[in-house]
Amino acid sequence: MLTLYHAPRSRSNSVVALLAELSVLDKVEIRQVEIPRMDGSGMRDPQNPHPEGKVPYLVNGADHVRERGAIMLYLTDLFPEAGLGPLPGDPKRGAYLSWLFWYQGVAEPVAILEFTGLHHAAFQATFRDYDTMLARLDETLTKQPWLLGDSFSAADLLVAGPFIHFGDEIKCTPAIREWADRIQLRPSLARAAELDG
Repeated sequence: MLTLYHAPRSRSNSVVALLAELSVLDKVEIRQVEIPRMDGSGMRDPQNPHPEGKVPYLVNGADHVRERGAIMLYLTDLFPEAGLGPLPGDPKRGAYLSWLFWYQGVAEPVAILEFTGLHHAAFQATFRDYDTMLARLDETLTKQPWLLGDSFSAADLLVAGPFIHFGDEIKCTPAIREWADRIQLRPSLARAAELDG
């Protein structure tokens, strides 16, 4: 059986929501663990096998997966019936992979830098600046309802994370806000919150 190490109100909520979207919550044991929080609360949990004590962390027998984008790709490949991740050979596979990796390598670092007010030319040269990141998303979402066109995917769930979590505290465009709001209305997010109590 798959095991997901998860902490309520953390980055791993999007993986729990994905499990609900995939209709496989009954096939995954969700183990809640403590994690150190940004406000200084929490602690590293000795029950959490993640090498840095973070979440999410997925275990499938001897196979271990960390990082949300990798876990989402792993799960959508493992449970393709839901159609939430294009498989190899699908013409949307490249866009799907690109959005997952763009989020991990560009969007999240840029959002954190913007949120903390840290600015440096090296950050912009490496990751881009916040407005460039927003423009890339807005360019897509003003033309289509989801990142891959007319169909919702795990990439939407991942990339929308900061806009859902921070709400009005984070700058975005009307198209991005409408997209994040559509995702928030999905039953899977309510189910993930319900599981957290």
